[in-house]
Amino acid sequence: MTVLFSELQLPGWAETGDKIGLSDVTFTYDDAKAFTLPCHTADPELFFADDDGATAAAKALCGGCPMRNACLDGALSRQEPCGVWGGQLIEDGVIIERRRRAGRPPKVSAA
Repeated sequence: MTVLFSELQLPGWAETGDKIGLSDVTFTYDDAKAFTLPCHTADPELFFADDDGATAAAKALCGGCPMRNACLDGALSRQEPCGVWGGQLIEDGVIIERRRRAGRPPKVSAA
């Protein structure tokens, strides 16, 4: 089983067996199938970029992936801290619609 750095940061990860490891989703590196997945052929930084355009591109790559649902389930079970997993943007272990921009939110004028 493959252990991600993010999994090492979760207290008690090794004691609980309910987490879905990355090797359960993307196969082992000995398997040629692993290198046909979009996340293995694209730039890995794309899936963890702060730019909205890069996030949209990563989500688009996940669109046709056969492991999309398993990838998302695994990321949620591991409570991944950030990134695009299974076509969804995840932050702090939960799916979010989009990243909050730094600074104050724009003023909304009352109608």
